[in-house]
Amino acid sequence: IKMAGDSRFPDVDIDGSEKSEEMEIVVNVGGVRQVFYGDNLNQYPETRLAELINCLSGGYDTIFSLCDDYDPGKREFYFDRDPDAFKCIIDVYYFGEIHMKKGICPICFKNEMEFWKVDLKFLDDCCKTHLSEKKEELEEIARRVQLILDDLGVDASESRWKRCQKCIWKFLEKPESSYPARVIAVLSFLFILTSSVVMCVGTIPDLQVVDAEGNRMEHPTLDSIETACIGWFTVEYVLRLISSPNKLHFALSFMNIVDVLAILPFYVSLTLTHLGAKLMELSNVQQAVQALRIMRIARIFKLARHSSGLQTLTYALKRSFKELGLLLMYLAVGIFVFSALGYTMEQSHPETLFKSIPQSFWWAIITMTTVGYGDIYPKTTLGKLNAAISFLCGVIAIALPIHPIINNFVRYYNKQRVLETAAKHELELMELNSAEGKAAGSRSELEDLSREGKEGPFYSSRIKVSHSDTFIHLLSEEKHYRTRLQSCK
Repeated sequence: IKMAGDSRFPDVDIDGSEKSEEMEIVVNVGGVRQVFYGDNLNQYPETRLAELINCLSGGYDTIFSLCDDYDPGKREFYFDRDPDAFKCIIDVYYFGEIHMKKGICPICFKNEMEFWKVDLKFLDDCCKTHLSEKKEELEEIARRVQLILDDLGVDASESRWKRCQKCIWKFLEKPESSYPARVIAVLSFLFILTSSVVMCVGTIPDLQVVDAEGNRMEHPTLDSIETACIGWFTVEYVLRLISSPNKLHFALSFMNIVDVLAILPFYVSLTLTHLGAKLMELSNVQQAVQALRIMRIARIFKLARHSSGLQTLTYALKRSFKELGLLLMYLAVGIFVFSALGYTMEQSHPETLFKSIPQSFWWAIITMTTVGYGDIYPKTTLGKLNAAISFLCGVIAIALPIHPIINNFVRYYNKQRVLETAAKHELELMELNSAEGKAAGSRSELEDLSREGKEGPFYSSRIKVSHSDTFIHLLSEEKHYRTRLQSCK
């Protein structure tokens, strides 16, 4: 093809006798040359490579709007892009789908697809999963950094009460914000431990006292310690509720529900003790109080608020519902089968301990879980053989789902450490930009990132993420710079 009036483009027929389907173009992406034919590129005319076929007739403006440079002698288009990502993207012209190579950042690959104007629908589902996970990680980093910036920032337009609420919230919910906040967190942790220990020690008969009716009750000293702990929990919960920015979300949070369950039994039992005797029999009141006091065990779960390890374990179990469901299904099938076989095989023995199949369920449970209390055991040869098989099947059934559960725990734990490091690095970079007078721009970019993560399916193309330090800046009219959000991921 030859442009009219321009001798720099050789072998170009003015009458356009060469069909676009038969022509070939040479593309040089990051030093890697590729030859394409028009019949392949025209399958997707909206893509950038397909637009190269007809761009020569539009002059320099059209050519350089699509590429970085052009050599008319070699008829070669130059692009300063990632060649590894490009090799994956061109698969769409031959196979109709795209797969990412291992080691390529999904967000960077998405930006490359947008540059080459290839729709994300051609990306295979397995690769879309990686892209979604990476997007969620960046959203989490942006959320963490934004929360820290909100805590550090002081809005002069806020009322005194709002500023006081924010200070109380940081004081009680963010131990890392100040030294007094860390002291309060340690005290709260000690109160939880003390309350749990008192609950256990109070059940020791030697430490209990006898009341006027001859009933045993907790020692008054332990009761006073329990009251002090409940007072601390109550004040802490009320202050956190008052200072919470979203009270409905706070009240419905799982850990805050646990806090209420740890506090409420004390006040209900106190009310029943002083007022319930007038409404019901004294024995009923005592039974209700005893049942409520058992609910004090819920306060041990308050430790999860101060332990990242317990939070990680909880998340791993939530992500492992499928594996746990398989485990329960295996055990349920095995328990039903082996209990029925054990009952049938033991019927011939005159002193059999297997009285019924439902009673045999207990034997099957303790055998398959390798507990083996010995209160029920087979006495016939076939029954012992059935017990041996059930034991081996139980070991296999329990061992199979354990590995995925452990993997979920390790993956989430490592992910949280990476996210914390990434957030710290982003803050360090923002401090550097602040020293150079660029902090305002960095914060507005982070706010845009957080907002786009909520409103749009993917991040804006303004945020460029690379998986290695050999990041190739995208050429456009905007000014791009690499942030720690990119390098640490």
